[in-house]
Amino acid sequence: MYPDLSGFFNVIKYCLLFSLLFLAGCLGMPPGVQPVNNFELERYLGTWYEIARLDHSFERGLSNVTAEYQLRDDGGVTVINRGYSAEQQEWEQAQGKAFFVDNSSKGYLKVSFFGPFYGSYVVFELDHENYQYAFVSGPDTEYLWLLARTPTVAPELLERFITMASDRGFDTDNLVFVAQNP
Repeated sequence: MYPDLSGFFNVIKYCLLFSLLFLAGCLGMPPGVQPVNNFELERYLGTWYEIARLDHSFERGLSNVTAEYQLRDDGGVTVINRGYSAEQQEWEQAQGKAFFVDNSSKGYLKVSFFGPFYGSYVVFELDHENYQYAFVSGPDTEYLWLLARTPTVAPELLERFITMASDRGFDTDNLVFVAQNP
């Protein structure tokens, strides 16, 4: 009397399972990368300059890139990434949101710029004393950033970033060193 919908429900079930596995994979972290402990969000808020990155289409060609973090009413973080496109001769901006994955004392957040899809934001090295620099990865070794409170950093810090990232499997030969022009 009723059509057999078992095949349809199996397809739905597998699609949901695949989606959950895909989304969970986006919240992972590369081997050897561990989020910092004793993370203090209040000290991390504010503006950071992007010093170096592994390039992606969403940042390709941008200079003067900054990330601004602001506390949200729900305890999350508003993320505003901004950069200048010389090719288009205009500023580009993306706004997202981030939330802690485990607890607020661990530098491990999930960030979203596109609706319900989140990716890992893992602070794996941090200047705990003054919050002047942070080494950040995404869910795998394709995503890497060096952020600082100033537009430039000492060569020793840059070398430390490259060494630590290389030791964790990041392709540091393809780092983009971001121009931060006044």
